[in-house]
Amino acid sequence: MNFIESEERQALRKAVGELGKKYGYEWFNRQGRTGGHTTELWLEAGKLGYLGVNLPEQYGGGGGGMGDLSIVLEELGAAGCPLLMMVVSPSICGTVISRFGTDEQKQHWLPGLADGSTIMAFAITEPDAGSNSHEITTTARRTDEGWSLSGRKVFISGLDVARAVLVVGRTEDARTGKLKPALFIVPVDAPGVEFQPIQMDLISPDKQFALYLDDVRLPREALVGAEDAALLQLFAGLNPERIMASAFAIGIARHALDKAVAYVKERQVWKTPIGAHQGLAHPLAQVKIELELARLMQQKAAALYDAGDDGDGIAAGEAANMAKYAAGEVAVRATDQAVQSLGGNGMTVEYGVASLVAAARATRIAPVSREMILNFVAQHSLGLPKSY
Repeated sequence: MNFIESEERQALRKAVGELGKKYGYEWFNRQGRTGGHTTELWLEAGKLGYLGVNLPEQYGGGGGGMGDLSIVLEELGAAGCPLLMMVVSPSICGTVISRFGTDEQKQHWLPGLADGSTIMAFAITEPDAGSNSHEITTTARRTDEGWSLSGRKVFISGLDVARAVLVVGRTEDARTGKLKPALFIVPVDAPGVEFQPIQMDLISPDKQFALYLDDVRLPREALVGAEDAALLQLFAGLNPERIMASAFAIGIARHALDKAVAYVKERQVWKTPIGAHQGLAHPLAQVKIELELARLMQQKAAALYDAGDDGDGIAAGEAANMAKYAAGEVAVRATDQAVQSLGGNGMTVEYGVASLVAAARATRIAPVSREMILNFVAQHSLGLPKSY
């Protein structure tokens, strides 16, 4: 087992870090506060090959894996500009289409996902289902031309910048109990598709939406993969989602910790900088330790997935869930301690720390809550009785 990254990955980290610093937190925060988007950074990252680093080379990707893609997101986050749609477009949607899509679907969608010219959203959460995917009611009904899709989704990221959305529904003959989801590519401008923004107390360029599907007519080729084997296909997208969500949270934690450390090294009230006081030094050291632990689990999860332990395999799912848990916890701790370390300055716009708190807190909730992760670990890792 080697804990030293390859020269290629070290070079990738450095290059992406430089790109992130070119834009930085002030730019990212300004886009969020003014209702702007991250289009400029997104397209440059795509042009440089970073967005599609995990996608097959024959479709314009880099031929790498989730370990490579997670490096890109982590480094952008550490530079102050985490791209949330990386969790969705190249990770979930790109992975599912590259693994289970038809040749036509791959040719049509993957090049754009790789170079950033196309963004695809992902829709699974429903108002009355929440974390219980078995209660999904979005239904696909067969028609002479293909499918009719109806339902409602909530907290769907990036519909305002997406060209299409990968929707998790269920076929009309699926019965309550054993989940048999079906995955459909739905153009956001298709008749019957509507979406409305959800007002969030988050300063972010990435917006959240409620999605309404009213008898949306789709051709047969809108179905991704097999109709009755989509549970495997769904997990093939959800494990990368958790891995990338971990990278997102770790990037935020690194950025917050860096800001706090830089401040306490310089801020002097008595004879020495305040970073010399254990009341500040020890909590920041604790964040550093927990950050490295979360990163190790995230790298393990990515390595397992890239090695082929995917689908609904317990090992990959266990590692991905644990990584997501650890990363969300340290993101919350890091941002809170950064605010505390800066004191009153931590609450100002100038220092740009307080605005990180809500984003970090969201990583404890989405894309899967810490409580559901604990349920998973209790049941699958410890063998305890299922509680729900």
